[in-house]
Amino acid sequence: MSCRCRLTAFPFGGSLIKKFTAMKFACFLSALIVLFAPAKLSAQPSADAVIQRIDGSAITTDSLTKKIRQLMHDAKVDGMQVVVFNDDKAVYKQAFGYANKAQNTPLATSNSMYGASLSKAVFSTLVMKLVEQEKLDLDKPLQEYLDRPVYDYPAKGENYWGSDFSDLKGDTLYQTITARMCLSHTTGFANWRWFEPDQKLHIRFKPGSKFQYSGEGMGYLQFVIEHITGKRLNDLAQELIFDPAGMKQSGYIWSDAFGGQIAQGHDTNGKVYPVKKYVVERAGSTLQTTGDDYIAFLESLMHNKLVNPASRKEMFRPQIRIHSMLQFPTSPENDRDTHQNDHIQLSYGLGWVVFQPPFGPGVFKAGHGDGFQHFSIVFPEKKIAMLIMANSDNAESIFKYLLENAIADTYTPWFWEKYIPYDVIIKF
Repeated sequence: MSCRCRLTAFPFGGSLIKKFTAMKFACFLSALIVLFAPAKLSAQPSADAVIQRIDGSAITTDSLTKKIRQLMHDAKVDGMQVVVFNDDKAVYKQAFGYANKAQNTPLATSNSMYGASLSKAVFSTLVMKLVEQEKLDLDKPLQEYLDRPVYDYPAKGENYWGSDFSDLKGDTLYQTITARMCLSHTTGFANWRWFEPDQKLHIRFKPGSKFQYSGEGMGYLQFVIEHITGKRLNDLAQELIFDPAGMKQSGYIWSDAFGGQIAQGHDTNGKVYPVKKYVVERAGSTLQTTGDDYIAFLESLMHNKLVNPASRKEMFRPQIRIHSMLQFPTSPENDRDTHQNDHIQLSYGLGWVVFQPPFGPGVFKAGHGDGFQHFSIVFPEKKIAMLIMANSDNAESIFKYLLENAIADTYTPWFWEKYIPYDVIIKF
C-alpha cells in the first residue's frame, strides 16, 4: 500500500520563509523527512532472488520490479535503467520503458545515453590514475604546469569554448588553483560561465575555502592535463578507463557507433529531444555511455582495477564540508548555509559527494541534462551500490523512493539535490 502526501505551502522563494528561524526550519525539515519515509520492506519467503540492503534487510527482485513499474507509471517516467550491486557486483539489472517513446522502441541497458555529470566521476578516476603515474600532483598549482599564463593561450575555436581563459587576465587568485580544488569543487568558479551576468569567467572566492559546484573547474583541469600529456581527454579516457574497464560503447565525444542503439531523452510531457552529438570532449559533461558500460566502470572501480586502493580511498575521503541549503541555489532565500545535513556530515570528496549514515560511509554522483537524469551511489564498506540511468525529465521525482525501496537508503540528502518526489509540492 502506498501513501501520497501533498505539501502545498513551503515557498522557499516567497515571504513565508522569512517566518522560519534556523531552528524551526531544521525541525520542519526533520519532520518532513520522517513523514515521507516509507515503511521498511522485508523480503518474503520466495523462490525469487533477494537483494541485500544497507540496513541488513532484504527485498526480492520481484517486489523491486513491481515497485519501479508503479513509481514510473505514477510519475510518468518514460524510460529508466535500475541496477543494484551486492558484494560489489550487479545482482539486479533491469531496463524499463522506452528508448524512444514516439517510435515505441523499448529501452535496453545496451542503449547509449548522454551521461551528463556522471562524466565527472569517470574524469576524477582518470585524474587519480595520472597521480599514481606521477604525471600530476593534486596539490601543485595548475598554472605551474604551463609555460605561460593560462590566459595567454589562444582559444581553440567555438567548439572549444572551455579552453578560453582570457577573462582571467589581471586575476591572481587563479594561480593558486590545484587539481584537488577542481575535483572537490572549491575553485571559486561558477558552474558554467554563462550563468554569470556578463557570461565571463570569474573567481568568486578564495580557492579552496568553500564548496561551489563547478564544471568550469573540471574544464581548467582538463586543459592542463591535455597540455601535460599531449593527448586529448577522449584518448586518455580510452587508454586509462574505457579499455581497462571493458567499456566498449563509451566516449567523451560522439561516435557513429553509438547511433544504432541510442536512447533519446524525453521531456516532462514525453516529447522526444533531438540527439546531441558532442564533437569536443568536456571533462564535466559530455560522456556518452550505456548502462552496461557504467556498470563495468563501477565494478572495476570497486574492485581496484582502475586505480589502487589508496587512490580510491582519497577520492572517497571528505575534502570540504558542505553547508549549502541546495546544491544549486535558485534564489537568495535558498542560497545560504544551513545545518540541515550536519547529521550526515555532508562533504565533497574528489569527484564524488561524501556522507556518513549510520551504516557506514556513502559516496554518490548524479547527472542531469535535458532528457537525462542519473544517480549512482556506493557504500564501500557494505559493498552495496545502486545505479539509476533515466532518459526522462520526470525521473528525479522518484529517486528518493527508489533508493529507499531498493537499498533502504533514507539518508541521501534528496532535498539538497532537489529530488522532490512527484507526489510532493515544494515551491522554491
